[in-house]
Amino acid sequence: MTYFNPIDKYYKSHTGAVCADTEITFRVKGSFNSVVFLLKKDGCDCDERYQMQRNGDCFELTVKFKVGLYFYCFSIDDYKFIGLGKDFCGVITDNPKKYQLTVYAKDYYVPGWINGGIIYQIFPDRFCSYNKNKKVESGKILHANWSEIPVYEPNEYGQVMNNDFFGGDIKGIISKLDYLYELGITVIYLNPIFKAYSNHRYDTGDYMTIDPLLGTEKDFQDLIEKANKFGIKIILDGVFNHTGDDSLYFNKYGKYDSVGAYQSKNSKYFGWYNFINYPDKYDAWWGISVLPAINEANPDYVNYITGENGVLDKYTKMGIGGWRLDVVDELPPEFVRKIRSSVKRANPNAVVIGEVWEDASNKIAYGVRREYFQGQELDSVMNYPLKNAIIDFVKTKDVSNLSKTIKEQIDHYPTDVLHSLMNILATHDTYRLLTAVGGVNADGKTKKEMASMKIAQHDLKTAKFRLKVATLLQYTLCGVPSVYYGDEIAMEGYADPLNRLTYPWGKEDTEILSWYKRLGKIRRKFTAFNKGEYKEIYSCGGAFVFERRDENSELLIAINLEDNPFTLKFKGKLYDLISEIEYLDGYKMAKNSFAVLINPYKK
Repeated sequence: MTYFNPIDKYYKSHTGAVCADTEITFRVKGSFNSVVFLLKKDGCDCDERYQMQRNGDCFELTVKFKVGLYFYCFSIDDYKFIGLGKDFCGVITDNPKKYQLTVYAKDYYVPGWINGGIIYQIFPDRFCSYNKNKKVESGKILHANWSEIPVYEPNEYGQVMNNDFFGGDIKGIISKLDYLYELGITVIYLNPIFKAYSNHRYDTGDYMTIDPLLGTEKDFQDLIEKANKFGIKIILDGVFNHTGDDSLYFNKYGKYDSVGAYQSKNSKYFGWYNFINYPDKYDAWWGISVLPAINEANPDYVNYITGENGVLDKYTKMGIGGWRLDVVDELPPEFVRKIRSSVKRANPNAVVIGEVWEDASNKIAYGVRREYFQGQELDSVMNYPLKNAIIDFVKTKDVSNLSKTIKEQIDHYPTDVLHSLMNILATHDTYRLLTAVGGVNADGKTKKEMASMKIAQHDLKTAKFRLKVATLLQYTLCGVPSVYYGDEIAMEGYADPLNRLTYPWGKEDTEILSWYKRLGKIRRKFTAFNKGEYKEIYSCGGAFVFERRDENSELLIAINLEDNPFTLKFKGKLYDLISEIEYLDGYKMAKNSFAVLINPYKK
């Protein structure tokens, strides 16, 4: 029997994280003599004990919480416990695993405009080149052929310089806005666009200047305004943990008309960095010398980023939709709070999304528990746990980890955050999606070996089927799907820069492109994908059936990766949006198949 289930409102009256001072009723079902609610606030040593009261066949307790992170379980009859079980329901045990409760501030507001949309991530140098007559500064290489492979091998000094460019630019993105609109895109997330030495531009040279190879500030303003006409907002990459050594601020090579921290201890930027043995030994991001680490406690730096007329203020007021914070778990919490405050001051509806690779509600980084969703830091995060669970499911045909991950996120995150999660399946830091679901294991392979590794023709059908299943889940589960440019045309690629090839305009895989467009139309049409409820109907092995619903629409998503068919039983008629076939009183799911079913007659 079910003793307790926190994502069932009978057992916990509010699903997921809760607002501070909200009354929550907990119920435990069972023929016990007594039940005690054991609660521990994060950072405290002892449990608080609350006696639950019998009410019919269950025990009840109504309680309020202050902002914070809590962990709880139930003591039954003073000798056993009910704790977290494998299927998220309570299990009787001697050594309970505790449930989590996140409590956020009353004034915590997550902008809702991103819900129900679709994000498209662009690596600017590789998406589209509009201006063909570019010139690069000394030390940089411009590829003559758009379809060449990026330089991936180290030079004679053992360094990968990342100094080869293809010339993708802002006007190129503008020229493809109609293409993105057809995909249903509502947000463009851009990897860094500020002036920098490298092609990835995570080595910021000047935060206040658009990289000349990408265009001008006017070009960027045009992108914002023209994208808005298509209903598309722009999100920028905020890289505030480190700069480049070749930058206005550090100026190791003397290329900038400034006195950089490397050049003089009297530089106004000297305090931005941590020197160990001046000037050549300094803290660098992950020990990479071209990326000197920032001292985020320096008030001048903090003001430069978060103050009036600072970096965040400038671009947010230009009309962007928000920011994605690079390696946010490496930024001090007080700095993250100031970033959020700065962005919201410029535009309360701008979003702040963090790069977090784990469950962001209980993340511990560098010995500090992060409070991303308690009200003063983030609106959303990149959803790496869901990415990993989806890819694992389509490859192993075992839904258990995916089911668990979904339930954890529903239980741990505020509802508004849940529906704003950036649901990635690939990024500039990971294998491309088709490669991830269909490629061979590349562990131990060199970049040179990876560069020649492609999915064999006889395996391509399976890889594309898995991609379709993965993206169907990405587009229909809670959160906002984020498409890495080129995944919608089945581009392949292992580790960077092989996952950062140029978009092959005119050579698209039309089968996969049509699939993405279909998913985009389905997502746009039904409001249940905005903030609709999620309900798992069935999950076992390779079979997964769930429902999304709101007051306007109900959809049943069914996936069968098993080698045998199974039957969905229902009364009346349901219409499959994928096959465009109507079914009466049941639907036999063939092996390796999927469906999105609706009631065609419900108003």
